[in-house]
Amino acid sequence: MPAAAADLGYRRRKLVDRLARGFCIGATALAVLPLFLVLYYVAEKGLAGVSWDFFTKMPMPVGETGGGMKHALMGTLIVVAVASAIGIPVGILAGIYLGEFGQGGKFGQVVRFSADVMAGIPSITVGLFVYAVVVLTMGSFSALAGGIALAILMIPTVMRTTEEMLKLVPAHLREAALALGAPKRRAIWRVAVRTAAPGIATGVVLAIARISGETAPLLFTALGKDYFSTDLGKPIATLPVQIYNYAISPYDDWHQQAWTAALVLVFMVLVFNLAARALVASRGAKR
Repeated sequence: MPAAAADLGYRRRKLVDRLARGFCIGATALAVLPLFLVLYYVAEKGLAGVSWDFFTKMPMPVGETGGGMKHALMGTLIVVAVASAIGIPVGILAGIYLGEFGQGGKFGQVVRFSADVMAGIPSITVGLFVYAVVVLTMGSFSALAGGIALAILMIPTVMRTTEEMLKLVPAHLREAALALGAPKRRAIWRVAVRTAAPGIATGVVLAIARISGETAPLLFTALGKDYFSTDLGKPIATLPVQIYNYAISPYDDWHQQAWTAALVLVFMVLVFNLAARALVASRGAKR
């Protein structure tokens, strides 16, 4: 009897384990399924419009078919570059302060709480803020205003990632640098930041991926235009805004180009996320 009872208990535990594992797998598949459906649908609609002309030509006049989104592709790269030039240094420096000096002080707590709140602010709110502060002050929509709006969105991600990565750096590395006579600033830059660099780079890449597809802030800041421009003080075309404008148009050719642009944008975000995964994997391999 004891052996039979033990065998029955084992079978029951095994059955419960299989059921729990099955529910977990099912829930995971249910969560991932919408992503694959979106990717499949966008690819099905967008692949038909992929061509060399799409990447190298400007839009055709209204009513004519053909053309491309060269101006929007370059505009997206320009605006993201401006945002990165502003947001990455600010985010990293703020993260270094929080990770190295702001652990117990009230100011550090305020900055950390502000970053968490900023991370949850709707992007359209940031666009309206930059419109009121920058666009109205300059008297014009501009690529610079769009870059500032996107920089505000990426700063919290970079800041918090930098702080968390610096917390993972062992304290004895800093102590060893200080014991050898290195100033604290050099111990931070040469030891702590260099050790945490792969993790910080991962946060930067994820922040860039996040802002690449933002539309709402750019509607109020960069606005968009139908010709190629690199002037930071003037409106500039971007892929998200161009997709929005083409999607609400009555022309089938523009709808096709909007799907193709959406596919390109999804591919860009996918590349950024894969790069972040690669950085995480390389960091783990080094350990």
